[in-house]
Amino acid sequence: MSSGGLPGETARLGRVPRPLSAAVPDRRPRLARALLLALFVASSSGCDLGSDGPTPRPTPGTPAKPREVNLIAREYAFSPATVDVVRGETVLLHLVNAGLDVHEAVIGDTATQDAWEAAEAAVAGAPPGPTPLVSVRPDLAGLRLVVRSGERADAIWTVPPGAGRMVVGCHIPGHWANGMRVPVMVIAP
Repeated sequence: MSSGGLPGETARLGRVPRPLSAAVPDRRPRLARALLLALFVASSSGCDLGSDGPTPRPTPGTPAKPREVNLIAREYAFSPATVDVVRGETVLLHLVNAGLDVHEAVIGDTATQDAWEAAEAAVAGAPPGPTPLVSVRPDLAGLRLVVRSGERADAIWTVPPGAGRMVVGCHIPGHWANGMRVPVMVIAP
């Protein structure tokens, strides 16, 4: 069967050749309206389109059953953007390094963050990463976890009953200066 095209071609079933000059409806306006409608439905229905919102209101952990808290470290950022804790609760903190550099998570108030920043700055010329020689006074230590790329470190931590403003910070030289910190929000249960 000949298709009217080149010699030796056969017609495909169900397909009729159309001349190039035939009018083809422009479907772009319909596609644009469909995309706008999908975005409207997603945004008005509360769909999460990938933002790191605050963590959900926690059920306080106990020493017998600590609440698990995941903290992801990447170059110069932590996720989630806020860590919610309850005074006196016990948490099992999982620090995961999803970046390429060594990272640490120091949890404490401003004095704790300042102490670790000064201690790490003193060894800024050393190879990347923390050194075991870095330490701060015990009353300023807070909680400190260090992880290499692709690794996870865990710690059980009881939030101080009198906890006030706290921060999670990374004091590997240059990381704090580049904004690697997130607030710790002490909330009611």
